[in-house]
Amino acid sequence: MLVLRLLNVVAPAYFLCISLVTFVLQIFLFIPSMFRDPSTTPLFSPALLHGALFLFLSANALGNYVLVIQSSPEDVGKGLNLGGGAEVVADWLDGSRSPGSALPSTHFCRLCARVTQRHDHHCFFTGNCIGSRNMRNFIMFCLYTSLACLDSLVAGMAYISASLSMSFANPLAFLTLLPHSISQFFSGALLSSEMFVILMLYLWLGIGLACAGFCCHQLLLILRGQTRYQVRKGMAVRARPWRENLREVFGKRWLLGLLIPVLNVGSDSRRQKAK
Repeated sequence: MLVLRLLNVVAPAYFLCISLVTFVLQIFLFIPSMFRDPSTTPLFSPALLHGALFLFLSANALGNYVLVIQSSPEDVGKGLNLGGGAEVVADWLDGSRSPGSALPSTHFCRLCARVTQRHDHHCFFTGNCIGSRNMRNFIMFCLYTSLACLDSLVAGMAYISASLSMSFANPLAFLTLLPHSISQFFSGALLSSEMFVILMLYLWLGIGLACAGFCCHQLLLILRGQTRYQVRKGMAVRARPWRENLREVFGKRWLLGLLIPVLNVGSDSRRQKAK
């Protein structure tokens, strides 16, 4: 438990550090390198368009990240007919709480010390549980993080290609880039800044693929009307059309939430809670 609590603090700090490094590299290294002559650059140059795209992706990723943290799970016993105080916590910890006293898929998290409606999992990178209140923002966070990593990967490869006068036309060039760069770095033929960018390329690739895979897996569960907690516990779910399952998470005005980071836009769960 101590290790998990430590991870719950270190993981968000690690993510914010990677985000800051990515932002600095993009703004102060990759984008300026795209300008050949700033005095003659047209308004809609590739560098400006790339900068606008990166800022859009970063703003959505960071905005949804903040909304996931702000949309905390329900306080223990609040609105869930669970009683109150330490008795509720003790009942949930030893498993003596009767199933009928809580909503389906309601779960008490030891790390959050809170109860989550329609609990999915505990995300260490946000330090928060993912449930009915922040599921949509979490999916948007994963989506835009993967896109921002892909954008940074392409910009970084273009920078390395221009700096080292190499081509990535051959797919094996990227696979052999790291070992070749390490040998060049220790021989003094490669600058520290270039070696750092190469290491970040593989980090962006790993984070981007992980976030994309997690986002696709989460969407598949939503289409089936399930959560990871329900799958892990073997809970049966009521069969519903996939459109209703999507609408429950994303709401009817899903397009607005896809373009800008907003909280639970028109979601059915929020309207039911207001009633």
